[in-house]
This record gives sequence, structure tokens and C-alpha cells, in this order.
Amino acid sequence: MQLSVNCLIKDVDLQSHENNLAHHTREIDRERLIVRRGQPFSITLQCSKSLPPKHHLELVLHLGKRDEVLIKVQKERGAGDKWWFNQQRAQDEMLLTLHSPADAIIGQYRLAVLMMSPDGRILEKTDKIKFHLLFNPWCKDDVVYLPDESLLQEYVMNEDGVIYMGTWDYIKSNPWNYGQFEDYVMDICFEVLDNSKDALKNSKMDVEHRYDPVYVSRVITAMVNSNGDRGVLTGRWDDSYSGGVPPYRWTGSVPILQQWSKAGARAVKYGQCWVFAAVACTALRCLGIPTRHITNFSSAHDVNGNLSIDILLNERLEPLADGRKKDSSWNFHCWVESWMKRDDLPKGYDGWQVLDPTPQELSDGEFCCGPCPVTAIKEGNLGVKYDAPFVFAEVNADIIHWIVQRDGQRKKVSVDQSGVGRNISTKSVYGDYRDDVTLHYKYPEGSKEEREVYKKAGRKVTEPTNGSAEPGHLKLSIKHAKPAFGTDFDVIVEVKNEGSRDAHAKLTMLVMAVTYHSLHRGECQRQTISVTVPAHKAHKEVLRLHYDDYARYVSEHHPMRVKAFLEAPGENEPIMTVANIPLSMPELLVQVPGKAFVWDQVTAYISFTNPLPVALKGGVFTAEATEVHVNGYISPGQKVSVEFVFSPMRTGVRKFLVDFHCDRLKDVKGVATVVVRKIPRCIVTL
Repeated sequence: MQLSVNCLIKDVDLQSHENNLAHHTREIDRERLIVRRGQPFSITLQCSKSLPPKHHLELVLHLGKRDEVLIKVQKERGAGDKWWFNQQRAQDEMLLTLHSPADAIIGQYRLAVLMMSPDGRILEKTDKIKFHLLFNPWCKDDVVYLPDESLLQEYVMNEDGVIYMGTWDYIKSNPWNYGQFEDYVMDICFEVLDNSKDALKNSKMDVEHRYDPVYVSRVITAMVNSNGDRGVLTGRWDDSYSGGVPPYRWTGSVPILQQWSKAGARAVKYGQCWVFAAVACTALRCLGIPTRHITNFSSAHDVNGNLSIDILLNERLEPLADGRKKDSSWNFHCWVESWMKRDDLPKGYDGWQVLDPTPQELSDGEFCCGPCPVTAIKEGNLGVKYDAPFVFAEVNADIIHWIVQRDGQRKKVSVDQSGVGRNISTKSVYGDYRDDVTLHYKYPEGSKEEREVYKKAGRKVTEPTNGSAEPGHLKLSIKHAKPAFGTDFDVIVEVKNEGSRDAHAKLTMLVMAVTYHSLHRGECQRQTISVTVPAHKAHKEVLRLHYDDYARYVSEHHPMRVKAFLEAPGENEPIMTVANIPLSMPELLVQVPGKAFVWDQVTAYISFTNPLPVALKGGVFTAEATEVHVNGYISPGQKVSVEFVFSPMRTGVRKFLVDFHCDRLKDVKGVATVVVRKIPRCIVTL
């Protein structure tokens, strides 16, 4: 910053390169000053040689769009919660070292340097020097302190992630670019905070609360969805995505945040749980809160808080549609965990906190959830803030199926006490592998500790009526392979008679397509037959599912649901069992040959082979916000290849992500790992 030659202070050097390197912010920006709280940073003033010796400096910090918060920086170290500075002069230079408290407000600061006369008059005042202050998980006095460098590198610094989707017994991984250090993403994250209800209502109060990661994380969680505010993403779950981007098309957070900002804080269309969680992960990592993306398989949404997911079916085994908000069970659901200490929690409850930005239920009047201590969920302590009963149900609720008869009477046909909250997953710190964190949320199924937790949480223990523990002599099960989308495959329904007499029963088998959050999309096949099962024997029925039967119903995540319902004289109750069958998807082959250098053009080669028995049309490859359209049809078994040319902006290990979609296939992904090197310097010998 060059000042007038006649000034006492001629120039200000923010030493951005050195400070940003020391504060782990060089990836965000190398020119602007971006520092972390609780850690000193230095700037240099170029002073006039004629500066009188008794003149002194005063520093004043301004925060807020209208300078609502003013902080006078002390000249010597005082209480730990105050800003202070010290100075060293060498000839015509003044080195100022500023010390921020570990609980300082995060945001954009404007620093005014005042040259004061011995009698207290302001002789000169610099233009306000801008810098940003972030949370500091490297500082032991910051409540987001994480004392493990490998965890910090993953949960703060890593811009590439893996999102787990599918079903509990068929988990697939999708690459995701968080991009928290891409150009101006930090500015957009603060713009998100500035557009919250609290900020727009009372800017000064909002700024003053930004020292607290609980407050900041709740605001981010509420603002990632657009329900009731100027949030980033609009959710949609009915497969009608006109006027926007289908959720499965996104491969990173940055285009979403950029689009929201460029549109003047207008919501981007569309998102679902994994997208909401990924954008929240980007924002929280960028602001300095260690955060990881979590997938809970077989996740429950308990509307009324009774720790029971009541699924109501008509006599045809179809979901009842009465217009009311209902409990539901999702194949998977995503949220994030953020690391922080909290003064309002019992001892031992610090650490990972659940935050869920998907708009499901209101929390203190906002569509957000958390932060809720993971330890509180494991221990069944549902009285702590925030939203512990809702999160506990997501991983622990019973699933009860009821058949509502024509006269309105309900008949319980199955109870599943162990199917919710399975294979809870996050990306490993050590690579693109899956870490199972289920035991962070719950004790092992059937253990004494689990029963004690259920008792504390008030969950009723009901006798199961399906699977291997049904009352009576008949057992019902569904078996299937792991089919690929586009193939014909078999589903086997087995009725086993453990009694001493032959059993006569009516067996109904229903195959339907559902979305990952259990929205009914269509019936693929139904059979009702009479079966006779000899004593101590088993009877098997084989359902042959053809591609033509299910192709027009399946959603982008391609789960199918099979229900088997058995009624037999002499049995206490009807028996029902349910199985979700995921269909595996093809993948793109992505290759980036040769060495990649920063700013240099790199060519990626992508190929796709049509695995379906029908021709595809409308094919589009998307990478780096660029689309390549495939002309005409792609015949069965045909291979198509395209090239993408891109220029890496930063060095290091990067992921190149590609998406493909067409009329009959969605959410086809591919990824290549690219090591981006510095451009080698040429050495010229004379």
C-alpha cells in the first residue's frame, strides 16, 4: 500500500506471503492478508526519517459492513481476550506484530493506523488496511483446536473428497471437489453469513457472535438450504428438475456457491442431502472449522419424535398417500461433523458435532440441525443442544410396517429394531477409502450398553415380527445378487417352515422402484400365489426382473424395493419382509497422460461404453464447468470418447472429475488423479 511521499507513514507492507504461509492460508490467497486467530502476524510500516521520537502509534480495528464493531488494539499484552500489538523500529521501518485472542471474531477487518502526537492529537491516519481473520484449529486455545496434523490436513486443508451413497450392503463412492480454497470462495462464505436472517435483522449483534463456532456453524447450516431465508440451495426430491441442475449432476461445491453469489443471493436449483452436506463442508472448512462429510445408511426421519418410523401401507402394500407429513426411512442420508469444544456440554462431549443442512425439521425456528455431540447420541443423552432426539432417531429408530385395512384398523406386520443406522461412513484420512464410524454413534447391536442407552433415551423395546425372529413357524426372506443397471436378474423369495405340519399360505410379492428417500415411483411387478410348504422344508419363488420392466421407473440412484407378504392360517400375525436392491452403474474411464504443470494446458481423455440393451441419446459429458455433447445415438456396446483441455490453477495432487448423463442413464461418474507440478525454471548458461 503506497502512501503520499509527504506522509509520516509512507508505505504499509502486509507481508501477505509470509503471514499466509505461517497461518495455513496461502492456498486461499497469496496477495491478500488472511490470518487465523490466536496466532500473531506482522506488518511493516515505512516511516519518514524525520519522524519525531515521541510520536506513537495507535491501532483501531473495524468490523461489519458499516463499521458496527470497533476494537482498540492495546499497546501491551493484557488479558487473553484482547487484541494487542508490539512494535520494533529499525531506521525508517516499523515492524508491528499484532496478537489476536483465540476467541476473536472471524471476518473481514479494517485496520486503521493512527500516528499520534505526544499530547494525544491524531497527526496522521492511514487508509483502512483490509485483512481477513479465520478460526484457527492449529491454536490450542481456540475451541476448534484439533491436535493432530494428519486430521487437520484432511478436515481443513483437503479440497477433494469422497461421498458415500447407495445402500448399506452396496456402498458406492462418488468423488467431490469441495474447493474451499478456490478463488473468492472465502468471500462467498462470508457473503453467506452476511445474508442470514440474523445478519439482515441486526448486523452488529450478528458480527459480535461470530467468535463462536456453534453460532457460525448453525448459521451456515441454515443458509446452505433456502427454506425461509436467502440460502444457497433449493431442495427437490420429486425428480422434476426443470429450470435447474439435477442434484446428481453436481461434482463440486464451487459452481453452486459462485452461481448463488453472482445471482445476488438467489437460491441455486437443485440439491439433495449429499449436496447440502458437501456445500456446508466447503464453507466450514474454508472458515477454519475442521469438518467431514458423513453418510448414514438406512437413515430414519422421525417426524413426531417417538423413536419409531411408522410406515403405513394399504392392503395392496402400497404407501398410503393422505397428504400428511410422514415418518420415512432413507437408503442413505448425509450430514457433516464439525470439531469443536463447547462450554454448554457435559464433560467428555466435546469433539465431533453433527450438523445437518438438509431442510427436514425446524430447530429454534430455522431449518437446520445441530451442532449435536456425537457422544451424546451414543450415550442416549437427548437433553443436550441441539436437536439430539432427532439425530438419535436417525440412527436408532425402530421401523414398523402397518397395514391399514379398509375399516381404518391398523395391523402391525413387521418390526425392525436393528436396520436403522448402518455402516455410517466417512472418507479416511489416509486416502480415498471408507472409514466406518458407526461405533462412534452407537454401541454394538444387542450389547448391554445398547440396552442401557435405549432405556435412557426412552426407546421402547418391542418384540420383532420379521426376519429370523418372527413368532410362529414360518420364516420369510428375500435373496438377490448385486445386479447391474440394464441387465435382467432374479430375486428369490424363500418361505421356510420350521413347524411339524405342512403349511398353506398366500404369498404376495411386490417389486417397486423408489428414490433413495423412499418416494414411490412405480410398480414393476406383482405376484400373488398360494404356496404349500412341507414341514421342516423351504419353498422358493423366483421373480425374474427384466430391464424393460424397471427401466422407466428407477431413479438416478436406482434402488428397487421388494416386499414379500405372507398370510397363513394358524400364524399369529401376517409376516412381511422388505429388501432394497441397488443397481450398479457403469463408470467413465478418465485418463490424463503425461506430466501436468500449473497454468499449462492439459488434455484429459474420457471414454464411455453403453452397457444397456438399447440405444442412448442426448449424451452430455461435463467437466470443469464445460459440457461436451454427443451427437446422435450411442448404440448398445458402442464406445464413445471425448477430450477435455483444461489448465490447472494450483500445484499439488488434484482430482479431475467428469459426469455423464443421457436420456436413460444419470449420475455416471469418472475421476482421475492429477499431480500438478510447478513450471520448471530454465537455467541459461552463457
